[in-house]
Amino acid sequence: MALVVLYSIALMENKKRPLVFDWDRNVLEYSEAMGTAAPIIITVYPRNDGVLSRRLVVGIRVPTAYQQSPPNPSDSSIRIEERPGMTVYALQFGGFAGESEYRAEALRLTRTLGETAPFQRKQYFCCSYDPIKPYGRRNEVWFLQDEP
Repeated sequence: MALVVLYSIALMENKKRPLVFDWDRNVLEYSEAMGTAAPIIITVYPRNDGVLSRRLVVGIRVPTAYQQSPPNPSDSSIRIEERPGMTVYALQFGGFAGESEYRAEALRLTRTLGETAPFQRKQYFCCSYDPIKPYGRRNEVWFLQDEP
């Protein structure tokens, strides 16, 4: 189990900007005050045609030092949630990741896993380990495994 800072945002239309840069300033200040732990996890909800819905949920893992007693967010749109461990299918890729890159990698992971793999198809996770770096970025797409 781990505590995660969560908040909802609307996806911006500029698809070349990394999703993390569209965050609310209050969330950035809150997470920077604790020393944000990687990865930043963005839960997306694809439509049947693969396009992402305009609402996203961003999760930032609360650093280990604050797991027992995290600071209370001053913004009511930010909440802290305890998340259980999970098993995911993951695909790692580099570069500058925006919506189109995450969608392409999600499609690649879907094709790799095949039709019978037991994973949730109504949502997936877009992860960034170092979104501010100008080069050498690490990104992942995670599909949550369905319980067998």
